Amino acid sequence: MKDAEVRSISSGLSQKGVRDHNERLLLSLLQRHGERPGSDLARLSGLSPPTVSGILRRLEGDGLLERGTPTRGRVGKPSIPMRLAGGGVLSFGLKIGRRSADLLLMDITGVIRHQRQIVYPSPDPEAVFAFLAHGLSEITASLPRVEAVRICGIGVAMPFEMWRAGYQSGDQGSEQSFALWRDIDIREVIAGFSALPVGILNDATAACQAEHVYGRGKEFQDYAYFFIGAFTGGGIVLNNSVFQGRQGNAGALGSLPSISPNGESMQLVDLASIHRLESRLREVEIDPALLWQVPQDWSGISRYVEPWLGQTAQDLAKAALSACSVIDFEAIVIDGAFPAAIREDLVDRVRRYIVHQDTRGLIPPRIEAGTVGGNARAIGAASGPILSQYLLDTNAVSAVA
Repeated sequence: MKDAEVRSISSGLSQKGVRDHNERLLLSLLQRHGERPGSDLARLSGLSPPTVSGILRRLEGDGLLERGTPTRGRVGKPSIPMRLAGGGVLSFGLKIGRRSADLLLMDITGVIRHQRQIVYPSPDPEAVFAFLAHGLSEITASLPRVEAVRICGIGVAMPFEMWRAGYQSGDQGSEQSFALWRDIDIREVIAGFSALPVGILNDATAACQAEHVYGRGKEFQDYAYFFIGAFTGGGIVLNNSVFQGRQGNAGALGSLPSISPNGESMQLVDLASIHRLESRLREVEIDPALLWQVPQDWSGISRYVEPWLGQTAQDLAKAALSACSVIDFEAIVIDGAFPAAIREDLVDRVRRYIVHQDTRGLIPPRIEAGTVGGNARAIGAASGPILSQYLLDTNAVSAVA
């Protein structure tokens, strides 16, 4: 592709008829960089100052932007920065997990307005969709009408091939509930009680997207992302953009091969997931549901968490280097559905294990903690409709910034 063609895709276009692209570009720059005056946005976007000024006025009139506090320079009029209006766009995000479902309403700035959760031994579809229908109805009814009409869609995040999860967990009693998901058309079911457009993402990819848009992802151009949930998954960011892959399953890092302590060939998902800790708690007759309670508190089970952390960190260190042997990632970002203190401990252990691994031919990556936490999958799901309708691909925004 020629340089001029690349520029036409990744920067603002001043020709008539491309208002939607230019609006998305300015909204995306404000989302990525925070509030900025029009002069900064003109420089970042490559659009002329008059074009930027006109777009900002339209977006402010539409309720998508609001004015910040004027700042006075040495000469001339005060500069008025513009920022995203929190109530300008809202979206629902539903995370369907193996142990719980979360529904939240989020605005374009990443602020969570409302949130609900149900915990279950296995995800029965009827119960999950009833939870969603009831939550949509109640949350929407609680909003002022001016905000209710600004809800742009529902994003759904769930594991790839959900119906296989019962077999992976070895929980024979839950296999039937998981198997029911094979033949369900999620969009069709939701259309029965909501007219909002629906988008579907792999849950780990959604978590990666949340980190990239609202977390530390802006710091790195290329990184691999591990999310430790009931079952471990991951995501990949290349050139400042979440890469979903041909079938939406890129970054299936939980499927990386590993070796168990007794020498058995297994996958990372079998060795470095919270379901391993669940199994240990059941063995000592402790209800594993406490792992998923909100707010989370694992302090009372530290004697069982400690060995799980050691094993998980060791396997993550090996997996991180395996990922870097394919793509020269700048960083490995680790997050999960556990308390923040557990995340920090896990990341610190992975850093220490990396030092003792065989890194011949590799440049060891930075090992960093994610910042979004247990809500990452639902936040990533909610960001889907917002990204598709109001923002540009993050790679395009970075190219002009």
